[in-house]
Amino acid sequence: MSAPQRPVATPVRDRAAQRPASAPGGTLQEDKRGSKLEGTQASKQGARPGTTRAASPSGFMASGLGVALFSSAVFGLSGSFAKALLETGWTPGAAVTARLTGAALILAIPAIPALRGRWHQLRDNWLTVLLFGFIGVAACQLFYFNAVSRLSVGVALLLEYLAPVLIVLWLWAASRKRPRPLTVAGTLLSLGGLVLVLDLTGAVKVDLIGVLWGIAAAVCLAIYFFITAKENDTLPPILLASGGLMVGAIVMWLTAATGLLPMAFSTANTRLGPWITPWWVALGGLVVLATVVAYVSGIVAARALGSKVASFVSLTEVLFAVVWAWLLLGELPGPIQLLGGLLIVGGVVLVRLDELRAPSGTGAAALDHANDCEPVP
Repeated sequence: MSAPQRPVATPVRDRAAQRPASAPGGTLQEDKRGSKLEGTQASKQGARPGTTRAASPSGFMASGLGVALFSSAVFGLSGSFAKALLETGWTPGAAVTARLTGAALILAIPAIPALRGRWHQLRDNWLTVLLFGFIGVAACQLFYFNAVSRLSVGVALLLEYLAPVLIVLWLWAASRKRPRPLTVAGTLLSLGGLVLVLDLTGAVKVDLIGVLWGIAAAVCLAIYFFITAKENDTLPPILLASGGLMVGAIVMWLTAATGLLPMAFSTANTRLGPWITPWWVALGGLVVLATVVAYVSGIVAARALGSKVASFVSLTEVLFAVVWAWLLLGELPGPIQLLGGLLIVGGVVLVRLDELRAPSGTGAAALDHANDCEPVP
């Protein structure tokens, strides 16, 4: 099935089209921006403004869909790179600390120029950056890597992806208002998938502590969605990402300095698929590919598609993570666990679909975060 072909300016026009015609000033401004982008693109291609050219093959990437899939693919590498390091003697805390520190330093390069004349934005949003770094980055990653150290990469990530279901259950309990049927169906489907993923009666032994770590990562992800549910366009996503990574790195180093977090590194060679590689290959992949490149491409995709659509595409990360773990680690969940994984992802898709259909101002908005910046899995 061919991917949708859309010009670069489509997301701007789509957002303008979704606003009521009577919105004060908003539609006119968006229309001007959309027309300007369209006219610029047309003139670059040698066409007159207002004319439409046939979509080129590059439209797949220009639409944001290809970038979003690429982002999911490189995000999915994090578990495999991390586990390769853990198997040589690295502790989860050491792997997370090295990942956050390296990525924060690299992303500081574009972030510092972006702050020029915008330091007040960072000051006004310091609490968001702090909570993002502490919960969405440091805690979420530490819990996920602890889960990976005891479970297969696919099972650990599937447990983390229960976050939208946890949000639904919390909103249901807090408001005592029953969710719509599609959300209920998605929740029950995901919970049924969780039972299959755990495979309690099967031959595959699932580490209970690892399961608890995975659910803790899902809780952190759910909390982060609640924190950033409020619309906030004043802080550029690259500043949120770099600031959050820096905060997360500082938190990890301080926790290690107090002796609360075990920290052990190793320079032993790592195994990635059929290759024996130096330790820095896995660490470089974890920092550069699975963090920096993944974050930047994810931000670009979310800006092009919108955070809701991008969050749908990000569900393919589970598929990519399972494939990478199979290719690089020789891990593959059992048939029952794979079926459970499909049910979990299917349930989350139903919840997301119901969210898209929900009127504004409902509790489903907690699943949508405006900063277009997903927590690092």
